[in-house]
Amino acid sequence: MAVVEVDRPQDGVAVVRLNRPDVRNALNTEVRRLLADAVAELNQDDEVGALVLTGGETVFAVGADLAEQADRDVVGAIGAYTHQAFWYSAKPVIAAVNGDAFGGGNEFVAQCDFVIASDAARFAQPEVTIGLVPGGGATQRLPRAIGRQNALYALLTGLPLTAQDAYRLGYVAEVVAGDALGRAVELAALIASRPRLAVRQIKEVVRLGLDAPFEAGIALERRGYQLMFGTRDLREGFASVQEGREPKFTGT
Repeated sequence: MAVVEVDRPQDGVAVVRLNRPDVRNALNTEVRRLLADAVAELNQDDEVGALVLTGGETVFAVGADLAEQADRDVVGAIGAYTHQAFWYSAKPVIAAVNGDAFGGGNEFVAQCDFVIASDAARFAQPEVTIGLVPGGGATQRLPRAIGRQNALYALLTGLPLTAQDAYRLGYVAEVVAGDALGRAVELAALIASRPRLAVRQIKEVVRLGLDAPFEAGIALERRGYQLMFGTRDLREGFASVQEGREPKFTGT
């Protein structure tokens, strides 16, 4: 049984699925490496326009595999494998979250471009409850996503946010009844149908602009706007509006 599965439910969409149900999708080094490998491969696949990251039907991922971490010393912790592959993915990544996304699981969610959550989903960084500091980006991404006070509330208490709490704070884009995967795949297919170069530029400008001075962000946006005038897809977009028909984008 593969602990990370990749399937393609619709044209242009790849679903990356955590698959260790016996340990509630706990994240060990093997899983982390396979996730990074999957993202790298899918980013090189011209047939894929958008990715969905998901777990099981009742749990996304409970966090790091404590059995792997319990005997680590400082040197082992320094050498522990982590990655930011979803954050740096050139292609959009949607998180489809059912059940609990805790610890490292939530840190992978935070790397994604937006989140579709089932009404049973919960999000938490419980590391503090065992004397640990998050190590996958939560202390930096959560304050940027939900604000300093809300992030510190979550980080210092270890208490979970419900799907509705996360939606209210702007951490989740949509909450759906039942399985979140179907809606995430639907949105991924929609994004994959958009002009690929424009999608890529929008994602890149937003990501880089978040940590840049405002004026630098505006300059990045302006450059992205200008670059699109060299694409065939923009010409096709203009023509489709003028001719009253559906566009046929080619990603060029």
